[in-house]
Amino acid sequence: MQNVKPGADGSGDIYVRPFAPQSSATQGTAQTGGRHTYGALDLGTNNCRLLIARRSSDELNANFQVVDAFSRVVRLGEGLSQTGCLSEAAMDRTIAALVVCAEKLARRGVVQVRSVATEACRSAANGPEFVRRVYEETGLALDVITPAEEARLAALGCQTLIDAKSSRTLVFDIGGGSTEMVVIGRHGKKRRRRHSGEPMPAAPHVMRSWLSIPWGVVSLAETEPHDAGSASERLAAYARMKARVTGHLGQLTRQLTPDVHLLGASGTVTTLASLNMGLVQYDRRRVDGTLAATSDLIALSHNLAALSPGERAEIPGVGPDRADLVVAGCAILESLLDASGAPSLRVADRGIREGILRSMMQREMANA
Repeated sequence: MQNVKPGADGSGDIYVRPFAPQSSATQGTAQTGGRHTYGALDLGTNNCRLLIARRSSDELNANFQVVDAFSRVVRLGEGLSQTGCLSEAAMDRTIAALVVCAEKLARRGVVQVRSVATEACRSAANGPEFVRRVYEETGLALDVITPAEEARLAALGCQTLIDAKSSRTLVFDIGGGSTEMVVIGRHGKKRRRRHSGEPMPAAPHVMRSWLSIPWGVVSLAETEPHDAGSASERLAAYARMKARVTGHLGQLTRQLTPDVHLLGASGTVTTLASLNMGLVQYDRRRVDGTLAATSDLIALSHNLAALSPGERAEIPGVGPDRADLVVAGCAILESLLDASGAPSLRVADRGIREGILRSMMQREMANA
């Protein structure tokens, strides 16, 4: 695990204070006076996601109201692990999605935008050329961020769901080309008031260390055949994927304590949580922040791994977009659950985009 050191650019230690979770009921186009509008774009190996938001009426914290959003599966990193380059088809799909994002930002009059790209653009030999093409064709300036910054933003985006009483929390985000993990601990010891002897409010939390592994749902899925053929062969392929991930987690296990809390973000986690809840249609309001038993998620992962891609595609909540990738995500998730030994997992339908928004708002408030 990498220890996090403070940086002048704000990419080092961040204090994680318990904010009230955002209610989707407050999201929309409500009038917010003269408050600034911000844009956050996250271009990953599998998805292109955009959030446009305004700072909420809570001027003391970097809370926000979402006024527009966009998400599309682009599979930018498709075939990257075999060729080392982004394919023309993948780049064309991604450019089409980014054009939509640029139009939304222009229509909303957003001038404060941060657009980040992660593992696919980091590792592709033609990544720099693609970034230049994006700017020329859409006007969006992609910032290819480091794994450390990716982990920081993911943790910052999920901070409202961190239990203020927990002594140590593992926040993880399963991406398309990599998985980022952050260990967050309480900053300092709990103190007591000098005269009354009553405990002071819980100390804020701070990032202690981070780890990035080169396995995400796309890169890991491409290590095995699309369909191994039978249920037993599919489960054997699942076990091999899980072993590949587990081989990278040695440093992580040494950072965890028996009472560690888990907070997981990604489409894999939210999809499994939705299926575990028996939802016919995905409902962010019910999934985001829910607590799931790890034993239930592992059993569900094994069930999905035994099915053919066609069978998984027919499951509401999985569908054809996730049918060939969800098993790889399950393998990553189960490896993390085994490493932690935690009995439950807090589910987060949020991540890098929310972290970008909070980071921009916090910086503006600090400079005000």
